[in-house]
Amino acid sequence: MYRDATVVTVNPEGIGRFGDPAVLILTSLAGGPNHGYGLVKDIEELAGVRLGPGTLYGALGRLEERGLVEPLASDDRRRPYRITARGATALRVYLEHAEQVARRGLRRLAAFA
Repeated sequence: MYRDATVVTVNPEGIGRFGDPAVLILTSLAGGPNHGYGLVKDIEELAGVRLGPGTLYGALGRLEERGLVEPLASDDRRRPYRITARGATALRVYLEHAEQVARRGLRRLAAFA
């Protein structure tokens, strides 16, 4: 977490900047290694979101640069990835913060109704 002049931001290892695709990819990989097409299908089932190839591979590249995912050896043309320990920690921090905000937001909505 770091403080801006007016905002407290949770941005572990740069996840926040590339928000949704990065979080969706890390969440999918938390279930086990997967390759591009498998990630697209899992994320579609998980979140109802279909990532295009440019979005998927761009986000995977940024996640790999940050050490949050790593490619695995492959016997065919598909390139599987897995989440790293650093990626799992970053995802946990991000999701715990999101859960806290969601709980508070839902309580406020309940009082509003």
